[in-house]
Amino acid sequence: MRLSSFFATAVLGTALSLAALPGQAQSGGTPIRPNRNAQFVFRNGEVVQRLGTQITPLAQNVRLPNGTKINVKSGIVEFPGGKITSLHENDYINAEGGIVFSTPASAAAARGDNSVAADAKYDKYVQVGTAPTTITGDAPNEREQLLMHEVELLNRKVALLQQTHPNPPNTEVVDKQLQELDAKLKTVK
Repeated sequence: MRLSSFFATAVLGTALSLAALPGQAQSGGTPIRPNRNAQFVFRNGEVVQRLGTQITPLAQNVRLPNGTKINVKSGIVEFPGGKITSLHENDYINAEGGIVFSTPASAAAARGDNSVAADAKYDKYVQVGTAPTTITGDAPNEREQLLMHEVELLNRKVALLQQTHPNPPNTEVVDKQLQELDAKLKTVK
């Protein structure tokens, strides 16, 4: 009788320890569904959630819908493919799991390059904007108008392609308009 009691206890103990394994496998963070504008920023030695100007401290590690895991105390990020990197001050992970580096040095460090100076800055980005509506001198001719419209369509396509969503953006409408414009440009002198 004692042996069967011991065996039953051993089986129960094994079953309980196996039941705990799925919980351990999920220790990579609490699954969350963040607002699409949410950013997980490494600030002052820990990760906080930023939504616009609102900062919310995080009490536990998080796992984004794409599988990216973020350790809120250390800033270590594990991507779904297994790549691991550490966030540096003001680097952040967007809601889709993409990383945005605050400095060239933090971007270089993520790829294992220590040759970039810690105080290096990104070049100032200047938004080019839309094409001018008039060209100096006379009003634009038909070809110039078509080319300006093509530039606007290309800017729209670039904006679509720069969006960071898990699914690629649909650019069929813009592509079709560009094809039509190209056909018109071939006929205009």
